[in-house]
Amino acid sequence: MWNQTQIKSHIEAANLLDKIKDDIFEYIRLNKEVSEKEIQEFILKKFDENNIQSDKDPPIVAFNENSSKPHYFPSDNSKTLKKESLILIDLWAKFKNSNEPFADITWMAYYGDNIPKKVQNVFNVVLKARDSALNFVKQEVKEGKMPVGKEVDQVARKIIEGEGFNGKFLHGTGHSIGTTSPHGNRSNLNTKGKKPLSINVGYTIEPGIYLENEFGIRSEIDFYINEKKEVIVTTPIQD
Repeated sequence: MWNQTQIKSHIEAANLLDKIKDDIFEYIRLNKEVSEKEIQEFILKKFDENNIQSDKDPPIVAFNENSSKPHYFPSDNSKTLKKESLILIDLWAKFKNSNEPFADITWMAYYGDNIPKKVQNVFNVVLKARDSALNFVKQEVKEGKMPVGKEVDQVARKIIEGEGFNGKFLHGTGHSIGTTSPHGNRSNLNTKGKKPLSINVGYTIEPGIYLENEFGIRSEIDFYINEKKEVIVTTPIQD
């Protein structure tokens, strides 16, 4: 369970990630032939400037077919941005040298004149799964119940599979947020999550659809349930 200092630190880190996310997209707009690796280095520089850090892994930056790999990390000779490209940015960070929790977000963007219909459709399905999972948590809490991890996962997974993407959701709907890693060990929101969510512990909701050798889309937000049984979303929600 997070104490009030940790909750405050998580929210401050989430606010910094949101600002850095905007800086990233502005950097891309001004440097249109930038590589995945160069964007990753720009992010790490911003982390240093704001006294936050990743864990053992750097941020994820993926263009087009690389975004179809949920845990893709760019190499030194990574893909360079071209016109008509999908962009996935996954950031997680906490304040340096502290026992404070991480914040963890994923946002999508498209560089081009018109978003392809298939990309837009997949994006819409992912957002529907994300919002339905969040609304399920809110409804359970409103009814005086603490939702079980696998129940939250089932809500998102049912929507994705119902839209014809069975087998394309390659990870859990979310996870608890830790202090040494963005992945904690409490009541994770996946097919094996048998325990109810906990009060004053941060969680992600991050459904995704991954079409091999084409593209992948993920949208990730953070939330916690406070002592008043209110669901507090701590990160902006991409629409």
